[in-house]
Amino acid sequence: MISLSTLGRLFFAISMVAFGIQQLVTAEFVRLVPPLPAWIPSHSLWAYLAGILLILAGVAIGTDYKARWAAAVLGAMLILSILFLHLPKAFTNPQAGFMWTNPAKALAMLGGVILLAGALREEETNQSSGLARLFRRLTPLAPLFFGGFLILGGIQHFVYADFVMKLVPAWIPGPRFWVYLTGLALIAGGVGLLLPKTQRLAATMVGIMILLWVVLLHIPRALADVHDAGETSGVFEALALSGAAFILADRGRALRRETRVGLPPRT
Repeated sequence: MISLSTLGRLFFAISMVAFGIQQLVTAEFVRLVPPLPAWIPSHSLWAYLAGILLILAGVAIGTDYKARWAAAVLGAMLILSILFLHLPKAFTNPQAGFMWTNPAKALAMLGGVILLAGALREEETNQSSGLARLFRRLTPLAPLFFGGFLILGGIQHFVYADFVMKLVPAWIPGPRFWVYLTGLALIAGGVGLLLPKTQRLAATMVGIMILLWVVLLHIPRALADVHDAGETSGVFEALALSGAAFILADRGRALRRETRVGLPPRT
């Protein structure tokens, strides 16, 4: 039976390849990396280069060949996008809560990359083992990044309920009820990720919840307008976040197993 960690890694790999293909097809940055400032020349060229990097990283992660180095590249791309693209845009209107959604989501994705790299068991050279140690030291940050994003998203379900209601499929009755329920679920999941005793259960349930959104929400929206790259990329963005949650759940299970048999917990 496939492990949650392996499933999460495959979800992440598929998503990165899909993001890369989208950027090659559209010659634009799509979701994972926001558009570059207007003063930077040759936007299409940078989009192509980023697209190629994303495809290569996705293939490396999916095949587990140089996967940790691929994760390092993804992590660097996300950190640069957070510092120089997401945050400057958020600070243009810092009092608007929705301006912080994308920076928080990028942080959650970075947490997924950290978890992925720390969970890999590929053969390690001296250099890659040093990289592995670095990622494992950063691993405690991942639940903070992911949990913080979930809590923010849950709060926004209440603050911007009228907008979120528009995302609920028309065939589902009582959209406001579902908006509030999922808002509570996001907050509960985020808090659960921050508490070691509930981290495994919370991560598993969050992964399942987001995967259900992929099937019930994102795929139908993407199929309704196949030319909207934003909707299509939303499918793979949610799939990657679901994968990150499953990797975190599997890590929590491994840590509890090691504790029961008396092994020192991994850092």
